[in-house]
Amino acid sequence: MFAVLKTGGKQYKVQAGDVLRVEKLAANAGDKIQFNEILMIGGDKPAVGAPLVEGAAVQAEVIEQIKADKVIHYVKRRRKHSSQRTKGHRQQLTLLRVTDILASGADKSGVSAALGTAAARIAAHETGAAKPAKKAEAPKAEKKAAAPKAEKKAEAAAAADDLKKLSGVGPALEKKLHEAGVTSFAQIAAWTEADIAEMDEKLSFKGRIEREGWVAQAKDLAK
Repeated sequence: MFAVLKTGGKQYKVQAGDVLRVEKLAANAGDKIQFNEILMIGGDKPAVGAPLVEGAAVQAEVIEQIKADKVIHYVKRRRKHSSQRTKGHRQQLTLLRVTDILASGADKSGVSAALGTAAARIAAHETGAAKPAKKAEAPKAEKKAAAPKAEKKAEAAAAADDLKKLSGVGPALEKKLHEAGVTSFAQIAAWTEADIAEMDEKLSFKGRIEREGWVAQAKDLAK
């Protein structure tokens, strides 16, 4: 049996025992993880997803966190105020071994889903933001829980930073960032090279983050 899974914006055809290098996942060596985005299951009873195969999953064990070979990025601008820049980058990867392919019952396996580092950080941030209410404030908490969703969205929008202050960011790009869970300059200022690569691919920014210098701008705006 084989399966075609999707992770980090890429597709992999795998079977039990295969060793893979994928975009960095939020997991430690020895952890068991599960990929739930399965596009196809092959074997005696093949199944093709539309777009995903319902209930299917691929389980794997993390071997170690590694880095890819260094890639040299060279930019030269031939203008009146000419400039040139050379940068090296080693993409962070996760080395893992496929242990099992599930054609069904993925939701009952009890194995935690594989998450990219940026997605895990956003999820952790959202979880940490919901602090338990004090006893004296219990009635207020109940009142907030009963508030309509539209009111909550309005509150979140009011609390968010104006990301349009970043170079090249308009209403459309700001909406994309909000949908990805990015609402503040502090979040962007804390991005690592791996986070930049993941967000660049996830939101199809085509190198805009690094080209426009969003991280440096966010650090200044967050002060």
